Parts: sequence; structure tokens; C-alpha cells
Amino acid sequence: MAAQHHAVPVPVGGPLLNKTTVIAGLLVMLMAAILLYRFIFGLGAVTDLNDGYPWGIWIVVDVMVGSAFACGGFSVAMLVYLFNRGEYHPLVRPALLASLLGYTLAGAGVIFDLGRWWNVWNMYWPWSANPNSVMFEVAICITIYIFVMWIEFSPAVLEKFGLRDAKKKLNKFMFFIIALGTLLPMMHQSSLGTLWVVMGTQVSPLWQTPAVPALFLLTAIIMGYAVVLFESCLASSAYRRSIEMNILTPLAKVMLGVVAAYLVVRLGDVLMRGVLGRAFGANLEALMFWLETACFVAPFFIIGTAAQRRNPARLFVAGILLMLGGALLRFNGFLINYDTGPGFRYFPALPEILVTAGMFAAEVLVYIVVTRRFPVLPREAAHS
Repeated sequence: MAAQHHAVPVPVGGPLLNKTTVIAGLLVMLMAAILLYRFIFGLGAVTDLNDGYPWGIWIVVDVMVGSAFACGGFSVAMLVYLFNRGEYHPLVRPALLASLLGYTLAGAGVIFDLGRWWNVWNMYWPWSANPNSVMFEVAICITIYIFVMWIEFSPAVLEKFGLRDAKKKLNKFMFFIIALGTLLPMMHQSSLGTLWVVMGTQVSPLWQTPAVPALFLLTAIIMGYAVVLFESCLASSAYRRSIEMNILTPLAKVMLGVVAAYLVVRLGDVLMRGVLGRAFGANLEALMFWLETACFVAPFFIIGTAAQRRNPARLFVAGILLMLGGALLRFNGFLINYDTGPGFRYFPALPEILVTAGMFAAEVLVYIVVTRRFPVLPREAAHS
């Protein structure tokens, strides 16, 4: 790796009790109460799921979208460890923390959505395994990846408690852990897209394509970079830190390169399959297709030049648009443009929405606590 001077991560410090943590804590408590009721009385007591729509926002938002938002650690690790771009190293630990929290909560979200949640252990029992199932591959891959990320983040915990010898021993095996942490997301993010393929004609032809695994993987990488931009801008504002424009500006250029590759695959696919005409109908399907596409195209006009990429506000807006575009891709295929036949409808019930809000609130709450008390963010930009 090219020689780089990396700022040593340090705790930000400061009080844990503030308006943000109080609101987040209340949302988490409300989520816990709803989930307790759900685990006692079943899914039907708190959701609007039915035989036509067995998956709602707990899967689509908390798992499909949430895990893609949590790809920041994977996306930055690819730059640092695969492409030898050591200048991005200060972003690794905060991106990894966000990924760790996102994936851990996504894994919990799967259990929330299981009808017979008490049988979740069967997924890991060898005699119950179904290696031909894409859902089995996703479940096992994500589970392993969560453990891998906890190990990747453990040096921050060891530094916090002064366990230097344990950290040195762990570093001897960290290359293997990092390699797994780069490989596993490629596997399960593409496999999440494969779930569309097995849903057949229920998914609109504008989204139902053999290329969907590539689309999911590319958008996961894009959303990972977008979340890094979003989180960096937000953290610098909330903690009154100097923003790392010397890193974020070139990162945004890399991100746009991946967006361009995605648009080539996405638009080339609908052209080659001859379904682009459906995007010009006067209906919700066409509207959502162009709204989703616009979210990926707009950043080229917002941060397309070097001067524009040096503007933190533009980076923040571009990051939000790309996060929204990736989320819409998943929403469109799994819910909005998913037709299971007449007689079925789905709109999330209030408890479903509150649980999803509680999941994101839990991530914000833990992120604040960890960054204030553990060495995550770089020293030179930290203020008490």
C-alpha cells in the first residue's frame, strides 16, 4: 500500500444526552413495545401483510434498502485494500461502524418478519439447509458478514480499553478478515437481486431482468459511497468538525464512475430487452422508472465538475439523491411495481412504520454513543 499519513482515530467526546439521543431513544422504546406485542400476538396484529404481499417494509426497507445503505464499509474497503488507495483510509473506520450497525439491524429485521420466528435456528442447522435456495445463501452470507464486521471493528474496542497485545495478535489475521469482508457483500448483494428473478412475472418487465444481480451490486456500491458522503457531511456539522474535503472530493469522482457504469447497464438492459416503451406510458410504472433514473442522472449535473465536487452542500445533496435512487430501485421491484394479482393490496400499517423508524433511530443512537466514546473519527478534525 502506498505510504500515507493517517490521523489516529480518537473519541469525539461530549455529552451523550441531547435532543437527538432523547428522540432516538424514545423511538427505540416505542419500537421495542411494538415488537414485544408482535412476538406475542403474531404478524397480523401489527402489519398489513397478506398472502399476496408476504413482504412489507420490514424486508424491503430494513433489509433490502438498509443493507445497501450499510455498504459504505465494503465500498471504502475496496478502494483502500483492493485498489491500494491508502488516502481513503481515514474513512474506513466510520464507514465500517455505519455498515456494522446497518447490517446488524437488517439481520434483526429478518427475524421480526418471520412468521415462526422461534424457528430461525433451523436456518443454521445442517440437516435443514437448502443450498439450492437463494434466500438460504443470502441468510448465511449476511450472518457471516455481520460476524466479520464485528471482528473488523474490534480494534477500536481493544484500543478503547488499552488491550494493545490483543490488538497485535488480531492484526496477524486481519488480512483474512478484510478479504472476507470484501468478498461476502459481493455475494449477498447480488443474490438479493436474484430474488426478483424467482418472483417471475409478478415484477414489472422494467425491473424483471437477468441483469438484476449486477444492478443490485452496482447500486449497493454506489449507495455505500453516497452514505459515506452523507454521513461525513452530517457528522462534521453535528460535531462541529472540519469536513474532509481532500478525501470526499476524489471519492465523489470515483462514485460518479460507478454511477456511469450502472446507467450503461440499466438503460442498455431495457433497450436490449425491448421494454423501454413501457417507460413512456401514462401510469405509475413509467413515473417511478423515470423518477428512479433521474436520481442517478442528477448527480452528474450537481457534482459533475471538479469545482462542484469541492462544495460540501453539493456532495450532501448528490449523496441523498443516489441513496434515494438505490432505494427506489428496490421499492419499485419489490412493492410498487410488484403485481401479485387482483384482490390483494398492501400499505404499511402504522406499527410497521414505527418499527422501521425505530430501527433507523437505533442506528443513529448507537453511532452517536460509539463515536463519542470510542476511537472512530480521525484526530485532527475532532473537537470536544
